[in-house]
Amino acid sequence: MKALIEAVNTVMSQVESVDKSMTIGAGVSTYKGVSDKDVKLLFNRAMRENGLAIFTTKIEPSTTVTTWDEEDSWSKSTPKAVKRKQSVFTEVLVTYELHHVGGDKIQLQGYGQGIDPQDKAAGKATTYALKYALLYNFLVATGSIDDADTTHSNDIETPQKKTSAPVQQTSAPVKTPLLPNTPEWIKAVEYLQKDGATIAQVKVKHTLTTANELLLKESTLNAV
Repeated sequence: MKALIEAVNTVMSQVESVDKSMTIGAGVSTYKGVSDKDVKLLFNRAMRENGLAIFTTKIEPSTTVTTWDEEDSWSKSTPKAVKRKQSVFTEVLVTYELHHVGGDKIQLQGYGQGIDPQDKAAGKATTYALKYALLYNFLVATGSIDDADTTHSNDIETPQKKTSAPVQQTSAPVKTPLLPNTPEWIKAVEYLQKDGATIAQVKVKHTLTTANELLLKESTLNAV
């Protein structure tokens, strides 16, 4: 395995970091993401120069399809027409083999998940799996020290508008939990893919755990 390990070490020295070049959202909820294109271009060059190639040998998928009826807001009829909608949630465990031209090889694995209303969930999941298998196995740092990895949007104070008028006390709106693979989740993903949409605006109506917030960002980021 010496030749393969030496090649991997050389790739690690050539690809020490990758910028988070994609900007998602706006305002205080803006966050950065790593582009799948940037990752593939970096590793394509470095692996070719060092005699490495990676092959997909096995994909273990799991797909859940959720369907529901939703009122068509554009309908002019009374009552409004109802549309049938769906959310496709796909998880994949992908097995790869990393080969060296000298004959050495090693097995790697990557996990990915994707959500889409039509047929792109599998593509998102496999894209996610390969991107992070490369980043994690070659220990590639992403972004800068002051990016979203160290500052959570919940920790950013939102300036309050000053007013001299007395504020009438009203009960806070009831927020519902936002969970993966639900109609509300797919609506949030579609909303965040629009220009100017932010996680903070989603949180006006829903509560999000830290894990689900990261998943929601990744679902938006890995749209293909």
